[in-house]
Amino acid sequence: MDNVPYFLATYVLIFSLGFRIEEGMCQHYYLLRPIPSDTLPIVELKEDPDPILDPKERDLNETELRAMLGSHFDQNFMSISPPEDKYAGQDDLNESELFKRPTGTMPKEIKAMEFEIQHGKKYKPSKKLRRRLQLWLWSYAFCPVVHTWQDLGNRFWPRYVKVGSCYNKRSCSVPEGMVCKPAKSSHFTVLRWRCLQKKGGLKCVWIPVQYPIISECKCSCPN
Repeated sequence: MDNVPYFLATYVLIFSLGFRIEEGMCQHYYLLRPIPSDTLPIVELKEDPDPILDPKERDLNETELRAMLGSHFDQNFMSISPPEDKYAGQDDLNESELFKRPTGTMPKEIKAMEFEIQHGKKYKPSKKLRRRLQLWLWSYAFCPVVHTWQDLGNRFWPRYVKVGSCYNKRSCSVPEGMVCKPAKSSHFTVLRWRCLQKKGGLKCVWIPVQYPIISECKCSCPN
């Protein structure tokens, strides 16, 4: 796909899809990508800063907490100690590592897409060129989930979890305008330190909770 000229691909896509660039409008993009769920992105948790609500040293027994969490402990997405993060921030991301040829099944909208090239007369590209244009578009519109480690604080155990975000350093559409946005979420189970005021005073215990993470991103309108 590297030798498919960018201007040719852009021209072909604009011509074949009949795009119209109008400020404040995005309807023509809906044929390529669905709109993400309105429940995303995931809202950040706000904590009461009062230190009396923090677990004490005696409450952080690793053996006991591992037993409580059981099979829900996933070392690929959880860490007890600060992990070494390859992608500490989006500024460190290597775009070539993220936008390799997408895996899985090509979206049916792209697979069914027909192209027309106008060079004097209109003609359809060869099967080989059509396939290469489809792969180029699929790769360009692909929205990878970028995983980074996040410190949830000492009221969660494990306190370090790997969360997802959508790569947003460039537009994912031709013509430009659409961006990668969260489309699906999943969850994993961690322990949450919960304190309640009762007659005998403040009572705190570890309870299992489901922590949501972004699991899929899609190319969508910015608003």
